[in-house]
Amino acid sequence: MSELDADYAKAGFGGHLPFGKRPALLIVDVCRAYLDPASPLYAGVEDALAANVSLAAAARAAGVPVVFTRVCYSANGRDGGLFFRKVPALVAYLDDNPLGDFDDALRPLPDEIVVTKQYASAFFGTSLAASLTALGIDTLVVTGFSTSGCVRATALDALQHGFIPYVVREACGDRARAPHEANLFDLQAKYAEVVSLAEMLPLLGRDLSRPT
Repeated sequence: MSELDADYAKAGFGGHLPFGKRPALLIVDVCRAYLDPASPLYAGVEDALAANVSLAAAARAAGVPVVFTRVCYSANGRDGGLFFRKVPALVAYLDDNPLGDFDDALRPLPDEIVVTKQYASAFFGTSLAASLTALGIDTLVVTGFSTSGCVRATALDALQHGFIPYVVREACGDRARAPHEANLFDLQAKYAEVVSLAEMLPLLGRDLSRPT
């Protein structure tokens, strides 16, 4: 344990939230804007895309719901309010800009929920919480882009809405390593369980009807 980990543990951070019986996989904004080198939001997160492809395949094979989020603005971004004004790069999500579309490697199936949002959290101003509650979901596996932005905001709101948040390290990405690692550290300490891809794949594939 590092000195920093020890300090946080001594202060009472880093409790454990057990994986529930009814998980869903929430793939946050895994779209071309972060994957196309011509995009102002390009983040070099192709490895995280591959991890998401693996997670989606495992979830689908196990009958675990997969939910996607996307960002879209209209009215010249007025529906994005101060967030759109603060981050000019969000112009990539105006109307039908192809940068806002999903990557060909990972697209929603016809029967999967797609949440369209205008702000960082997938819960803010959307029907996500109601949809998850209707499905009986108790655990939300959060992945996507970016770690310090929409992933962090969504994992925090998942906790605040009563869903156990699990964040998969390799399936999240950011434009720089430092904010990626700092936000994963903070999520683990205070708001979520941060686990590896190798740890999550068997959790998604296990028989959820059996007691653990």
